[in-house]
Order: sequence, then structure tokens, then C-alpha cells
Amino acid sequence: MSRWGATPVAAGRTRFTLWAPDRPEVTLEIDGHAPVAMDRAEDGWFSAEVPVGAGTRYRFRLDADLAVPDPASRAQAGGVNGWSVVVDPDSYRWATPDWRGRPWEEAVIEEVHVGVLGGFAGVAERLPALADLGITAIELMPVNAFGGTRNWGYDGVLPYAPAESYGSPDDLKALVDRAHGLGLMVFLDVVYNHFGPDGNYLGAYAREFFHEDVHTPWGGAVAVDAEPVHRFFVDNARMWLEEYRVDGLRFDAVHAIGNPAFLDRMAAELREAVGQDRHVHLVLENEENDAERLAPGRYHAQWNDDFHNVLHVLLTGETSAYYQDFADRPAERLARCLSEGFIYQGEGSPNHDGKPRGSRSSHLPPTSFVAFLQNHDQVGNRAMGERLTLLAHPDKLRAATALLLLGPQIPLLFMGDSEGSEAPFLFFTDFHDELADAVREGRRKEFAKFQAFADPAARARIPDPNAPATSERSRPDPGPEADAWRALYRELLGLRHAHIVPRLKGTRSLGAEAIGDGAVLARWQMGDGARLTIALNLGDSPVAFPDLANPLFARGEPGAPASVAVWMEA
Repeated sequence: MSRWGATPVAAGRTRFTLWAPDRPEVTLEIDGHAPVAMDRAEDGWFSAEVPVGAGTRYRFRLDADLAVPDPASRAQAGGVNGWSVVVDPDSYRWATPDWRGRPWEEAVIEEVHVGVLGGFAGVAERLPALADLGITAIELMPVNAFGGTRNWGYDGVLPYAPAESYGSPDDLKALVDRAHGLGLMVFLDVVYNHFGPDGNYLGAYAREFFHEDVHTPWGGAVAVDAEPVHRFFVDNARMWLEEYRVDGLRFDAVHAIGNPAFLDRMAAELREAVGQDRHVHLVLENEENDAERLAPGRYHAQWNDDFHNVLHVLLTGETSAYYQDFADRPAERLARCLSEGFIYQGEGSPNHDGKPRGSRSSHLPPTSFVAFLQNHDQVGNRAMGERLTLLAHPDKLRAATALLLLGPQIPLLFMGDSEGSEAPFLFFTDFHDELADAVREGRRKEFAKFQAFADPAARARIPDPNAPATSERSRPDPGPEADAWRALYRELLGLRHAHIVPRLKGTRSLGAEAIGDGAVLARWQMGDGARLTIALNLGDSPVAFPDLANPLFARGEPGAPASVAVWMEA
């Protein structure tokens, strides 16, 4: 099996490969050199070995009218429709070559968008403050090349190439290096379920890359069961883990891939490739709540949307769209989440027209679930991008934050949370002409079913995703109560690292129950035998909390609305 892309094979010499089964011939064009006819194998792989090295610009000429970038380009010059650039993967000199990562139980993750923070260098500047606060990992939203200079990253089309507007491949490695020097892990979001609309030429030469008869919101499903396609994505994941030395990957919306066997095979290959001497963590986003994928040897954890959704209902009272699944008996649903992980474990989902969702998860440890109050989706997929600081009562939000940071699931924060940011995080792109119009109008049409935006004039207020101001407004500037929020996060994370993390491995639930319309009581036996108890009241009426002495943390009058108490009994 050939390897995708441009691979340096010796000093000043590079091998170029492309899978183009639909084309009888492909020409390699090298900037400043004569074109080179590529050799075609019977399986559709084209190859050529040329005496050029790192920094060389190249592209593939399919016919007189179409030249395309390398789909496995390691860097681009001039955007996703421009020249690809040969990269020497071994040129960066690491300052932290002995870094081996951190155990999963130590993870406290902050999700960040590289673009709004000033590129790879801008994120690196923020790392000391995060480490000082008690964050132990950052998770980068996708950094692969996309159309234009502004994007969430999920419209990427060149998965191997860091976005030019963020910095060079070495700039990204420097960010990872800096994080490791501070004791921080780096996780990366990767998107293997679709390609964006601008700069994707695979259909012009490799229609077998997609199953045209299997429909997804983005067109034909990616054919991960085809060996060249499997290699394309698994080798991409290996590149991030091995060459960029990231500590883990979060695989976006794997339910849209629709192939659990691919996921399991990929996990096995990645674990074998990185070996046993590194802590490398694989995390899924999976709307199907598929507990089987979280078995030993597969994936460490799944983003637990159920945790967010039920707490959002309790904090805001919102029950439209997918929140309708959590509107009925939300305290009981939260109790199940704290006790068993998933809330939906095969029950019918109103938001999915009553179709069953999920599988049994009570056998899994709490660390199989990544919990969050906010993330890019849950903020940015709101029409106006509002954060909980503007939607929830501040005292209730503080109580929920204590549950997040002192509970045994793995906590994830969204950039700005620890500073009480009130800045929106909006959906933004950098498309042009007809595509820009389609995205803008599609975005507004999407919200027409919501009562607040039923009127066309109300929908017209939804920010234009393509306007530069939309991304500029999405910077997570500190809120007016930033000092108080920082102090709360610092206190809670200090308690987590001192009392929760050392006991987390081997933790199991002792059950949870609703003790009021918006209140829960949950208990866990920690790995060392200690008992963790959390009582939380997000309702509007007082409830009875346990009569336990010496809480590890408490906020509010015990049992009163917006109160929380946490105990650790040895």
C-alpha cells in the first residue's frame, strides 16, 4: 500500500504519491521545474520520485483545465486551492524530547479555537496562565487547512496541513513543545466524517473515496472501508500523534462515519503505533452513545453531551430542540448521568422522533465520560452565540461549576469559562460569492423553526458567518467578574488535584438520586476506598442536604437554591 502525499526519502529527494483511480494519467507540477509524468499502478496509485526537498511547491495536474493540491499536503502556499509544499517532518528540534504525557485521570481540559486566540503563537502565550490555574490539557479545535482564513475548522479539506492563517507546521510543533514544557497535554480535534465545500477535489479523481449511495448532511459518506481511504485517515491520526507529538485526539461526530469496525481498527493501529511508553488518549464525539466503543483497548472516553444538555435545562429552563429530550424530570436525568454516565441508554429520544438512542453504560468508570457545561458546539450553535454567563443565574452557574470540577468525570472547559467571559462565540467562515450567500441564508433558515426567530426581521439579526466582525467578536475576552471567576476555578481545581485526582483510578458509582425538582445527591467510592458525596440544588425551592460534617467545598446555605456541598470521607 502506498503512502499518501510527499515523503522526503533522502536529502534533497522526495517521493510523491496520489491515489487517482478515475484518471488515466497525472502530471506532477513543481514550481520552477519541468513537469513530471507520474507512474500509474494498476490499483490507481500514481507515484514519482524527484530530486527536490523541503520547501518545494507542487501540485497535481489532472488535465489541461484542472490542477489540484495534494489531498495529503503537509503545508499550503496560497490557500487550499494553491500550491502544496514539501515538508521535512524531522526538521523541528524538540526542547521536550522526553515528554511521555500524563495519565488520563489527571486531565482537566480547556477547549480553544486557535484562530481567535491569535494563531499557534497566540495560544502558546496563554499557556503559562492556564497551567498556573490548574488546567492540565488544552484541546485545539481542528487546525487543518480550510477555505479562507477564518473557520471553526470543521470545514477542513486538507487534513494533513495546518491552516496557513494559524502558522507553519513548526509553529504548531512549537506550541506543543511549549505546552509539554509547562506540564500541559495537547489534544487535537480531527474530522474524518466529511470534507468542507471549498478546496475539496477528491471527487474529480477518486470517486471511490465516497459512497455516493450513502447519504450524509455533506453528501456521500466517506468510504472508510476502502483501504486507501482507511490509510488516508489512520496515517493522518498517526502524523498528529507521532510527528506533532500531541497527547490525544478527539474524533468529531463519529456517528456520521457510520462504521464502528473502522473506529475499532483505527484505535488498535494507533495504540500499536505509539507503544506503551507514552500516555496517549483517544476520545470520541458520538451521538449514538455507543458504550461498546469505550471498551479497553479502544477509546478512553466520549464527550458526554447528556451531562451538558440536562444541566443546561436546569440552569436556563430552555427545552426546545434537542433540550426537549431532557425537559421531563431533569433532576432524575442528572442523577442517572452522575451514576451511570449516559442518560439515554436505549430509550426513545423525542428529538429523534422517538428512535432509541444509546446503550447501557452503567458498567463504565466515570472517567469514560468527558463532562462540560459549555463547548464550541453548545455555545456557537446558538444563533447569537450566548454563553451561560448571560443565560443562567450566576450562583447556580457557580454551583454547577463545582459539580463539574469536583465530580469524577473528566472535566472540559471552554475558553473564557474561567474568566467569566460574556463574549459570544459565533459560527464563522470565510467563504465568498455564491457559497457565502448559501452559508449565510442556510444559517438563518436553520433557526426559522425557533419561536424567537420565526420573524424574518429577527433572523436578519443573526450575525453573517462570513463577516470578519463575526469572528472578531468571538474572542473570549474576560468578563466583568473575571477575578471572582478565576478565584473560584483556582480553588476548585486545587481541590480536584489534591483530593479527587489521586483517588480517581478505580472509582465507581454508589448511586445518585433526585432530592428535589432541581436537586440531586450523588455518591462514589473512590479508588482508595474513600467516599465522595456531592449534593447540588439548581432548583428554586430548598431541599435537605445530608447532615455530614467538614465539607471539602460548600457554596450557599445548605440545601437552599443555588447551593452545593462536596464531602470526601476517608
